[in-house]
Amino acid sequence: MGNIESLPVRSDLEGLKPYGAPHLNVPVQLNVNENAYPIPEIVVDSMRAAADSHFAGLNRYPDREFDDLRDHLVDYLNGVNDRAGTQVALSPDMIWAGNGSNEVLSHIVQAFGGPGRTALGFTPSYSMHPLITTGTGATWQAAARDEEFDLSAEFVAAEVARVDPDIVFLCTPNNPTGTSIGLDVIEAAYDNCSGIVIVDEAYAEFSRPAKPSAMTLLEGRPRLVVSRTMSKAFACAGLRLGYAIAAPELIDTLRLVRLPYHLSSITQALACAALEHADLLLDNVDRLIDSRNRIAEHLARVGFRVYPSDSNFVLFGNVASPPALWQQLLDRGILIRDIGIPHHARVNAGTDEETTAFLAAVDEILAADPQVLADSHPGADQQLTEA
Repeated sequence: MGNIESLPVRSDLEGLKPYGAPHLNVPVQLNVNENAYPIPEIVVDSMRAAADSHFAGLNRYPDREFDDLRDHLVDYLNGVNDRAGTQVALSPDMIWAGNGSNEVLSHIVQAFGGPGRTALGFTPSYSMHPLITTGTGATWQAAARDEEFDLSAEFVAAEVARVDPDIVFLCTPNNPTGTSIGLDVIEAAYDNCSGIVIVDEAYAEFSRPAKPSAMTLLEGRPRLVVSRTMSKAFACAGLRLGYAIAAPELIDTLRLVRLPYHLSSITQALACAALEHADLLLDNVDRLIDSRNRIAEHLARVGFRVYPSDSNFVLFGNVASPPALWQQLLDRGILIRDIGIPHHARVNAGTDEETTAFLAAVDEILAADPQVLADSHPGADQQLTEA
């Protein structure tokens, strides 16, 4: 960033760092939890045809209510719940969409946060939650997860009751830990505050077996909202399409803060085309889960502390120096994530070839320098990560 000292920037933004992760052109990129597999050609053809049909009409504004996209998302989510063995009564007026789930979260915080209000999160977790919060002028408060990065219903209930926040962020599976929380934790948060409870399920499709979504708790809970994305399991990170599911009255409130026509015609068309091929796009999820499990088993076998993951990434501890390991891997053309938690690092699942390259590099590094492994596994007293 440039020098902003001479600008009349808000005092609460001074000293903050923008969100970001290293974007380096190396052969194996396993640092930002992208889906390693490209979109299948049959889906590309469908998306191309969908975009072509809209080019001539770009002189007109898009459908501000994205009605077709809402219908497609409801159909997809009905399938999600069916596969999990749950039933949720969904309707298009319960759906909101934006340019990535970050914009959706931003809309929610704009509507229910702001100056004089407080958001509570349980760290380490996704670093955009506090950034979105403070960007609206709201106050961020964090409560630390336990040494296993887990959350109990009792702990969450006590912290929520103590802080009495206007917004609660819960992330499941959690980024950067990969750990999931039970529905009882979400219920505990909801029952102990009068604010909005956001459940960020960006990685939910990678849970195997499929866990019940927080969508199953929506009935009778008008302050609960579930956010999801097409960036991860759908391999559509470049599309930028996130969405939320909540009571119609909560969704209606988001119209007060969105920018006019915030979702382009092309984005809507491409997302609908992708959703029509959901089964095909999600075929690679099981392959990524296999890679995730392979990484976890190998890292544990060579001495790292590995945490259970329901996502497409693995958090591992017992790292003597995460920056040093990061550099040693980068020297070998492999990019992982130093997430700022002492003695921990994160790697996302790649293709079979990328996974093999990463694990071979780890073995090579350990053979040359066994001190890469720490003598002990310090607790995680740090806070945040980035996607």
